[in-house]
Amino acid sequence: MRLDHISYACTTSEIADTVQRIGSDLGGAFVDGGRHPSFGTRNFILPLADGCYVEVVSALDHPAAQKAPFGRAVAKAAADGGGWFSWVFAVDDISPIEQRLGRSAAKGHRVRPDGYDLCWRQIGVLDVMDDPSLPFFIEWSSPAADHPSTGGSAVGIDRIEVCGDSAAIATWLGNGHDVALDEVDVEWVDADEPGLVAVWFDTPHGPVRVD
Repeated sequence: MRLDHISYACTTSEIADTVQRIGSDLGGAFVDGGRHPSFGTRNFILPLADGCYVEVVSALDHPAAQKAPFGRAVAKAAADGGGWFSWVFAVDDISPIEQRLGRSAAKGHRVRPDGYDLCWRQIGVLDVMDDPSLPFFIEWSSPAADHPSTGGSAVGIDRIEVCGDSAAIATWLGNGHDVALDEVDVEWVDADEPGLVAVWFDTPHGPVRVD
């Protein structure tokens, strides 16, 4: 289990400005990730060091965004003012988490602008809607060489500010939580609402905090 990516939600009308702002702050270039047809969302990707990436995501005006949990969650986060939406951990085998939660992972895919269809399975988004401090889980079906972080960059995650119950999050992550959290510098902070409060990045021009 490892941190795979962090997601920032905004409205479709704001996505271009959000990508420009965060990219400028970090000194990195986002790439158009394409659309998630089954979720009714679209995203832009900023590859980071250490196999992670930043996703800026918005819900489209599409029926799938009203039906799929991920689309609903993104739309709700954007309607609530937007910002950091969730952190996502990758696992090699998602079936133990399916058994623990008592439901099946949702199949996801994203068609990149070059036509390549990137595929995965994910679970836990419904729980994130109830408690935004919780991460959700992803198992990639596409080859590792096609992971969105491919190519990397000089920008990396320094630490993540989270408002939430650290013990509950460790329990939620389950087996391997100690290793997963040891690899992520989490700063537990107080805030008005649970969730990701801010992310600190190491950049070529020094540390940058994005809230």
